[in-house]
Amino acid sequence: MSHIFRVRELTQALKDVVEGQFPFVWVKGQVSNLSRPGSGHIYFSLKDEEAVLSVVWFKSNQWLGGEGCVNPLTGEICEGPPLMLEEGKDVLCAGRLTVYPPRGTYQLVAELVQERGVGRLYQAFEALKQDLQAKGYFDQDRKMVLPRHPQRVAVVTAPGGAAIRDFLCIASERGLSSQIRIHPVLVQGDLAPAQIAQALEAINADGWAEVVVLIRGGGSLEDLWAFNTKRVADALYASRIPVLAGIGHEVDTTIADMVADRRAATPTHAAQILWPERRELLQMVDDLEIRLQARLKDCMQEMDRHVAVLVKALGWLSPVRRMERMEERLKHDRERLSMSAWQMMRRKQDILGSLVAALGRQYGSDRWAMLGGRVELLSMRLAEGGKRALDTVDSDLRMMETRLESLDPEKPLARGYSLVRVERTGRFLRDPDDVAPDDRLEIRVSKGLVPAVVVKGKE
Repeated sequence: MSHIFRVRELTQALKDVVEGQFPFVWVKGQVSNLSRPGSGHIYFSLKDEEAVLSVVWFKSNQWLGGEGCVNPLTGEICEGPPLMLEEGKDVLCAGRLTVYPPRGTYQLVAELVQERGVGRLYQAFEALKQDLQAKGYFDQDRKMVLPRHPQRVAVVTAPGGAAIRDFLCIASERGLSSQIRIHPVLVQGDLAPAQIAQALEAINADGWAEVVVLIRGGGSLEDLWAFNTKRVADALYASRIPVLAGIGHEVDTTIADMVADRRAATPTHAAQILWPERRELLQMVDDLEIRLQARLKDCMQEMDRHVAVLVKALGWLSPVRRMERMEERLKHDRERLSMSAWQMMRRKQDILGSLVAALGRQYGSDRWAMLGGRVELLSMRLAEGGKRALDTVDSDLRMMETRLESLDPEKPLARGYSLVRVERTGRFLRDPDDVAPDDRLEIRVSKGLVPAVVVKGKE
């Protein structure tokens, strides 16, 4: 019997499927059914010509504007006026799909709502992403492995931003006294891509760094646009030094992150990737010390056993003992040699006697007399067989001559017969149907040829 779902059970199953398949999506559309209840949450619908999608924008995810406000998606300080939602406005929403069980409907939980102008940036981002992917910029087999515990690190970032402060703070607590060179660049605006690319090229030309770190704090798609340009992507692709990119927050993914040899979720995470915690290093040192002591103890025990074996072997290999063993071995070898020589002589004598007896049997007078008689008998049989064969061949030859004469086509002509050949077909005439009126014939008789023409067909 098939399973019967409860409404709550089926709705929960659909919710799990929808949230699993669409954990984060971008949706564009026109605002309708806008509602702002006292809770501060915003409810509206996104619609286009053919469909409508319900959207909820919780207060905790909204950019409220004003001095010191924080973007809930990126964690960055917001600048400029907040987005004012209005009926009919074209917007771009980012968030996750879910199912609202009380109503049994699916909806988008928005984490970011922007005007459609940003949507054009997203389209440009997708176009560049597909182009670079087709050219192999994101291939894993071209990416280099970051060095372990790097001692010379070049950092490309804005010198006064929170990203470099977080990075240096974590770096001071990890690793073992590495050198860090900061290459100051703009990380936002029209001049930023060129400065970032030039810094990467200068680091490669200098050759000092073991690894390059490209970091920036979070922000909107517009704020991070410098890291979504082909100029920066080309510089990263051409770098001969491994590049670690830690741009924005975990939800931010830029073209630079995809081209870099490795991506960090945040600038802080980039420092954590490069260097292990010092307490981990101290624990590793302790582990190595324990393993070294255990290995040293094993080596000492092994050397003690080896020395004991050598002491025993030294007593066995003393000159007196060695001479005694050599004398015993020489006496034993002499006895074995004497016994082997006597046995070999006995075997040779037995073989020689056997050969003499066989030679006598093979080449004695009786043997020669027997062979002579056989030769005589075979000669007589050969002569008789040859005569019979010649007689048989002679008889067969005469028979074949007689048959050949009987088959001679000229013989019947001498007895008055003739051969008629149809000139048109070149064949001998055997049937009246083989000729037609006016056919020319060639009649062969014993003394020549007689031409003829058919004047009338078969009656």
